[in-house]
Amino acid sequence: MCRLPAFARGALLLVCTALGGAAAGAAPEAAPLPYAPAVAARFAEPVETYATPGLQAGRDRWTDNAEMAAALRTLAGAGAAELLNLGRTDAGAELLVLRFSRGPGRPVALLVGQQHGNEPAGGEALLALAMQLANPQHPVSAVLDRLDVLLLPRANPDGVALDRRRNATGADINRDHLLLRTQEAGVIADLVTRWQPVLFVDVHEHIALGRYVASFGGIKGQDLLVQYATTPNLPPAMTALVEQGFRLPLLSALDAAGITHEWYYTNPRDPQARLLTMGGAQPGLARNAGGLKQMVSVLLESRGFDLGRLHARRRVHSHVVALHSLLRSAAALAQNLPQRLSDIGVVVARQACHGTLVLDAAPTRRRRALQMIDPDSGADLPVTVDWDDMLQLQPVQTRARPCGYWLAPDATEAVARLHRWGVQVRTLPAERSLQVERYVETGRFEGRPGEDGGLARRITATLAADTWRAPAGSFYVPMDQPLANLVAAALEPDTAHAWFAHGLLPRLDAVMRVTTPAP
Repeated sequence: MCRLPAFARGALLLVCTALGGAAAGAAPEAAPLPYAPAVAARFAEPVETYATPGLQAGRDRWTDNAEMAAALRTLAGAGAAELLNLGRTDAGAELLVLRFSRGPGRPVALLVGQQHGNEPAGGEALLALAMQLANPQHPVSAVLDRLDVLLLPRANPDGVALDRRRNATGADINRDHLLLRTQEAGVIADLVTRWQPVLFVDVHEHIALGRYVASFGGIKGQDLLVQYATTPNLPPAMTALVEQGFRLPLLSALDAAGITHEWYYTNPRDPQARLLTMGGAQPGLARNAGGLKQMVSVLLESRGFDLGRLHARRRVHSHVVALHSLLRSAAALAQNLPQRLSDIGVVVARQACHGTLVLDAAPTRRRRALQMIDPDSGADLPVTVDWDDMLQLQPVQTRARPCGYWLAPDATEAVARLHRWGVQVRTLPAERSLQVERYVETGRFEGRPGEDGGLARRITATLAADTWRAPAGSFYVPMDQPLANLVAAALEPDTAHAWFAHGLLPRLDAVMRVTTPAP
């Protein structure tokens, strides 16, 4: 039957039946295994069951958009949470958030699922977590005594409907958190600016088979891959806080639950390359933008969206166990965590006018032993690989840190996006003389198709010192503020997701570096 919390059983039973979740019945005919039965035996179903529509007996499909919306509304209607309707996608789907709160003044955790529409376990896990938080008898609901929780289970409903990674416009939402060209990434930015979360968790699924078999003769052997923010200019204190306060307790919780884990990694499309790389360092990735916004920012990736519904409950369960751990860590640190993050922001602000900005960085490549699984025998398959380590970034391009940035009066689109992040932007009321460095373009290129669906656009530039009579009505963005490193990633024109290179600044001379504090 459809197992539900007692307080919501009647209403949610309608969700599980009327919207297509069978309450009972024979399981559909099993699809052939993509590997030997001995491999499948290593990923036994957990004893835990979850009440989401997509995990009911006899079910052959995941929770669809109508079922997800109905379940969220049911939980809100039962008084367990507040439903926030944040608007609609380009295709007209609702973007719905549940807000769990037991009173004012608590730190906030923001949990986001299914930025990639064809990675279903994340959305399913967040709906399961919402049901648990809504049930005061469930142990995890105790975190709400010290922590508010915002749940966006399905950030890309259009991708879900189309069964694809990208949204309806063909954009990869996960890589849009610096450019903010998509409705969906904009909604997440709005949530962060409004609620100032201390914890951001981005829930995904990784590919288990595919090119790993071609490159290594094995398949990924871990239930869950994990990575926190790894991007240039991230303060070391942030990394230490996430590592000690969150990742290490998370690994202990996964071990106790029998869930195997590893750092997140992927491999090149070339099957001949015996290279694995951790998640990228680009500032526009959700977890990296989260770190630059002074949030504890964690990526979770279960195995694997290329398996259909195989191991469905185990994949969801892996996420639920991890989410429980991260929420409990945030709750345990709730009294001091906001101040610790604020202190990190103060350190960032104090670096204005001195020090170094890293515009581009490369991973440290090393040899590493890794455990995979033989797809035929199910035995452990140790492999030695080249490993691009994003925990040890090597600067490739640097510049002196400016005091701020001047923006032209017609750079209104850039100013609007900075305001959307909560960045302080001053409008100059009268003409001012500023010591500046102009950018001089020295080259541009468009690489192979980027992950956002378009071509990867980059320019190269040098600097020319100048004295500039900044007109009234132009803008000044000071670097003595906590979001300074996010500002630099957007306004320096030769970073990975530079706003000029992607058309969000009208001209290269619409932005200049200010080298002395503006009056």
